Amino acid sequence: MRPSHVEHIGIAVTSLEETMPVFELLTGSKCYSIEEVADQKVKTAFFKVGETKIELLEATCAESPIAKFIEKNGGRGGVHHIAFNVESVAEALEEAKKAGIRLIDVQPRKGAENLNIAFLHPKSTCGVLFEFCEQP
Repeated sequence: MRPSHVEHIGIAVTSLEETMPVFELLTGSKCYSIEEVADQKVKTAFFKVGETKIELLEATCAESPIAKFIEKNGGRGGVHHIAFNVESVAEALEEAKKAGIRLIDVQPRKGAENLNIAFLHPKSTCGVLFEFCEQP
């Protein structure tokens, strides 16, 4: 499990529309992709900074993990997760499991930008939600 780079940093926001102009200013670039990931109950917007992406995440319903994160965060957004690019999500999950790290996803699934993804439980990773990403 040797990540090649930070694939993206996920930031929970209450409104993409209100937040995107701030990130356009901060990154010096326009949002290049907006998409809804229905099974995750989220709408995403992506910005590129060098090789790393910034992913803004807006909940599409009250049951969304992003809505729950924002609620726990006093109604404010914030850094939600850090995603690493790996060669094989399945192999990275197996290695993490063998190391005793609790998994949220026991097998890869499809995420935004058609990436294969999986999350590790923050209770096993020093309170940080980590995501593995693999190019299909």
